[in-house]
Amino acid sequence: MNVAIADDVTFLSRDREAEFERVFKKHFKGLHAYACTILRDDIMAEEMVQNVFCRLWEKTDHIEIKESVSGYLYRSVYHESLNYIKHLKVRDAYQTYAINQMEHSNNTAHHLELKELEQRLDSALKELPEKCRTIFQMSRFEELKYQEIADLLQLPLKTVENQMGKALRLLRLKLVDFLPASILLFLLS
Repeated sequence: MNVAIADDVTFLSRDREAEFERVFKKHFKGLHAYACTILRDDIMAEEMVQNVFCRLWEKTDHIEIKESVSGYLYRSVYHESLNYIKHLKVRDAYQTYAINQMEHSNNTAHHLELKELEQRLDSALKELPEKCRTIFQMSRFEELKYQEIADLLQLPLKTVENQMGKALRLLRLKLVDFLPASILLFLLS
């Protein structure tokens, strides 16, 4: 294909590197400024213009520019820039989706861990002797003080204290593999 580059009607040919270079030099600054107005990013605007020129060079044998080169290039930069913006929107949407999925799975995992802890605590409580379990439940779940428990159950205060110590020791042993010791101590003390 042997065609000259004119302002209005143009065909590019790969053997005409000088003409291609002239078109590049003539239009690059204007196309870059145009892409900057669309993207508001100098570096990505330059990338979009370079992409258009690379594609033009690679497909010279297949592209027929029947109108002005300038119009073709501006339209190409416009579409290249819009495609880049669409890509950014898709990427941002995916990142938001991924973050939400991670938060949801973290919440689900946390919920499952909490449910398992509740089940294991319930099981461990059932294994405690009855008096020990009753005192522990009154202290931890009903939030009664040791003296109030002693008065309600008509037991000496020292017995309530001993039974609570026994309950805490047994529960720590039963739940030690489930929780780190610091959390377990916080929950049971």
